[in-house]
Amino acid sequence: MKLLDFVLADALIPELKATERDDVIAELVDAAVAAKGIPKNLRDTLVKEIIGREKHGSTGFGKGVAVPHVKHEKIKKMVAAIGVSQQGVDFNALDKAPVYSVVLLLSPIDKPDEHLKAMENIFSNLQKDNFRRFLRQATTAEAIKDLLHEADTQQLA
Repeated sequence: MKLLDFVLADALIPELKATERDDVIAELVDAAVAAKGIPKNLRDTLVKEIIGREKHGSTGFGKGVAVPHVKHEKIKKMVAAIGVSQQGVDFNALDKAPVYSVVLLLSPIDKPDEHLKAMENIFSNLQKDNFRRFLRQATTAEAIKDLLHEADTQQLA
């Protein structure tokens, strides 16, 4: 499974406007809705569920990245949105450092294997210093898309 199989090209935000965790989550869900990745009527429910999940345990796993995610029965196809914050956002990350890159993953509840494969792909790329650095430095959606393509074709070590 490649990143560009589920990351919505129209839901890449090189400069998040939001500065608080909950607002970042809402901004990324809004981007997924605008990109027609999820139905508009799910927006509030998904934002609430993702924030609720964050309150039980942060998805900020350190190194400046967070991967908020949720499975929902009304999501038919797995989608992701990516946002980059220049100033950093407090996601209550494990290392207590600000988060600069956020990958939001929304998955169908009945496809747990797909969800796990996507999470594995996201995490394996986010573990790479070069990937994190280039993502954080991306100033356009096109630059993020190019980075995802490079990662998918293993051009990024």
